[in-house]
Amino acid sequence: MIKKVVLIGPPGAGKSTIGKALAKEIATEFIDSDSEIERITGKKISDIFVEEGEAVFRKTEVEVVTALLDGFEGVIALGGGAPINTQIQEALTGVEYPVIFIDVSISQAANRIGFNKDRPLLLINPRQQWMNLMSERRPIYEKLASQTVNSDSQKPHEVAKLISEKLKAKL
Repeated sequence: MIKKVVLIGPPGAGKSTIGKALAKEIATEFIDSDSEIERITGKKISDIFVEEGEAVFRKTEVEVVTALLDGFEGVIALGGGAPINTQIQEALTGVEYPVIFIDVSISQAANRIGFNKDRPLLLINPRQQWMNLMSERRPIYEKLASQTVNSDSQKPHEVAKLISEKLKAKL
């Protein structure tokens, strides 16, 4: 029985949707760290960025993510930038549970998220910003991940099934 699975990857990879499907597939709970931050603060993430700044958001993110990693059992989808924080990297390094990097191409990510205003780091020249974020983040995602799964041209439940099969093969 798998107690915890962490999904990491860029905006538009489908971490939340795949995470919900994966939780159903392996009969466990699901939580999204960004949704949890919004629930705890009572604010949308984009509002936190605008009103209080990225530094305040990242501090809150570290607190929420480390609490989830310590206490939550099930599938956890992390916000795209969470693994960039060194404290979160340390918390994810050498863990017993699987950390899955959900990879995606720019064309698929653009179709999925439409680079909307609720993604504060993608407001100005979103395609270029996404590519810049990925060039910075990809090595970190790859280093932290115990497995990588590409979500291009697949439905979320198909990716979840693939992850579930990989997890069962590891048991």
